[in-house]
Amino acid sequence: MTAAPRGAGAAQIARLRVEIDEVTPTVVRRVEVPLDIRLDDLHFVLQIAIGWQNGHPFEFRVEGISEDKRWGLADRSDPQSPLPAETATLAELLAYGRKVFRYDFTFGEDWTHTVELEAIASAAADMQYPRLISAKNHCPPADIGGPMGYETYLRAVADPLHLNHESMREWEPDFDPRVVDEAAIRTNLANLRKYLGRRKRQP
Repeated sequence: MTAAPRGAGAAQIARLRVEIDEVTPTVVRRVEVPLDIRLDDLHFVLQIAIGWQNGHPFEFRVEGISEDKRWGLADRSDPQSPLPAETATLAELLAYGRKVFRYDFTFGEDWTHTVELEAIASAAADMQYPRLISAKNHCPPADIGGPMGYETYLRAVADPLHLNHESMREWEPDFDPRVVDEAAIRTNLANLRKYLGRRKRQP
């Protein structure tokens, strides 16, 4: 597939809804990205849009077909390693006929995400992509221990009498699970646009 120019020149865009699984309050992001975006670049978009720190392995996975398809950080010495994410695009992932796929991150903590394709449309001539459409609730703190650790964290910071209240408050003193800085996300995505697609695609 020939890559279309990024930003306003992208021929088609995909609108994606991304939700962190098993987290309350629900953390949801809706983004628009070029349909031909490479999966390694899509990983960076999701990291910024959600609020992660890009410090752990990741994997995209299509399920419900004859054999699950997986892309991520490849290890040629491991026969179970996923396919390299830089060798495939979102369009190629969607070609397997599934509008819902998985995005996993920080395997030791089991952060999993459900990504749903909401629409494919022509790119607006005056719009830059990728871009944030909407954001709901704050991303959990990094390395908090997965969904179960996050649940414990929220209980502790909300209860001054909790045994771990003070230590958990030190983790991120101003943390509010209901507040998300959409302006910061949009600024960071705008900065990311300059780098997308610049790394050489591996054969």
